[in-house]
Amino acid sequence: MMRHLGTNAGPEMAGSVKARGATSLPDLFPAGRPFIKMHGLRNHFVIVDARAQAYRPGIGEIRRICDVQSGVGADQLVVVEPPQDRSADVFMRLYNVDGREVEACGNATRCVAWLLLEEARLDEVSIETRAGVLRCQRAGSRLVRCEMGRVNLDWRRIPLAREADTLHLDVGHGPLSDGVALNIGNPHVVYFVDDLGSIDIPKHAAPIQQDPMFPAGVNVGVAELVDESHLELTVYERGVGLTMACGSGACVAAFAARARGLTPAARIDVQLPGGTVQIEIRPDDTAVMTGPVEFCFSGNL
Repeated sequence: MMRHLGTNAGPEMAGSVKARGATSLPDLFPAGRPFIKMHGLRNHFVIVDARAQAYRPGIGEIRRICDVQSGVGADQLVVVEPPQDRSADVFMRLYNVDGREVEACGNATRCVAWLLLEEARLDEVSIETRAGVLRCQRAGSRLVRCEMGRVNLDWRRIPLAREADTLHLDVGHGPLSDGVALNIGNPHVVYFVDDLGSIDIPKHAAPIQQDPMFPAGVNVGVAELVDESHLELTVYERGVGLTMACGSGACVAAFAARARGLTPAARIDVQLPGGTVQIEIRPDDTAVMTGPVEFCFSGNL
């Protein structure tokens, strides 16, 4: 078990409030499955360790857990399972707030990697996802580097409904036009604008997500290139909406800027609403992300 997941929830009753023979509050609400809440650049996750005991929550349960009004509150529920690939240490399953299972999340990968690094006192771990096996290394105090895999521009891999020029995709809405469609285990489209702060992103990104060109849906990134090594980005995610940070979105935005000839830089700092990650694009088109993680609290569902 991850060390943080073993804590017990519920304060002890104190003073004379407890009557003779009465049941304490922790007894009234017995502890359930342990969890950890973490965030990467204010992208929040409820993480459950299911290596010893399987856990496959239903859509309703996922929605309740992620709902800040009725549950713990998170952008995604993350379930850590035994690996299916022998080269990996764990398998990481990701659920959006709408209950839909998704393929990849860079910020969640960093959080889970940090827990595993702390648990095993190692400097490197491998995390299996639906997008492949991701190697992660300790890069400092609560700082993790993740090899996020190869960025792909093939229209069939994104996927798109039909063949199209993925570097200049003719799908848009309002000021969002001439996008770049990519996949890094999950589908993205990135739009470059001159003034990010002037764009009503939910108004224009939501219709793009519903476009029939994206049969599996799409994460919509809106980016402004500040200089050749600095990019500002906001992402409107599938099943989530606006997020404070999106690790996979940062990777594809940096890749798209290079692919469109906007910058020659191999390392780009991507500023998201929740903070900054550094993205390195290697010659083989793989993306490496380095960014922080934070532990919030632990408890029991």
